[in-house]
Amino acid sequence: MASPTDAASKSAQTRRRILDAAAQVLSAKGYAGLRLTDVAAQAELQAPAIYYYYPSRDDLIEEVMWVGIADMRQHVIAVLDDLPADTPALDRLLAAVEAHLRHELEISDYTTAAIRNAGQVPLKIRKRQILEEQRYGEVWRRLINDMARSGELRADLDLYIAQMLVLGALNWAVEWWDPLRGSLEAVVANAQSFVRQGLADPSPG
Repeated sequence: MASPTDAASKSAQTRRRILDAAAQVLSAKGYAGLRLTDVAAQAELQAPAIYYYYPSRDDLIEEVMWVGIADMRQHVIAVLDDLPADTPALDRLLAAVEAHLRHELEISDYTTAAIRNAGQVPLKIRKRQILEEQRYGEVWRRLINDMARSGELRADLDLYIAQMLVLGALNWAVEWWDPLRGSLEAVVANAQSFVRQGLADPSPG
């Protein structure tokens, strides 16, 4: 007989399989196109089994949407925390650009799904995701503000507008990037060049 610990572990694994499958389906087919039968097939389960873990289709989608942004925030923060304490503000921002792109395009189906479907899901599903987006936005606000304080940011820029333009451009990559048309490394390099040329003060330090 399986112990309570074993049963809990198996339950957690099954829940994760369902979430992983939902993230893949949501990323590929969108909110309107997600069917629980597709999620179940991807997870190698019977569709009714999903209801043991999630009361409804929208509850499952809500969880995927939240995890996508929460994981992104944690990933970018971890990358920044690993940088040397004396890393210049611009270099920290460029590291965040790379971390964001790699997470949404390469690492996480959850993040791809969350970004692609942010404008499709009903507000009731978006509420927890919106709060997480605000927390993630604060990470970028600090990066831009640090550039301004250090004198590395162009003086003619509005800090909030600059932040939103950078994040908007990075997020849009999930819609157009195709590995057949260019490597992820090329996307990262181009994005960093745009940010450097667009935000950094060109005058000598």
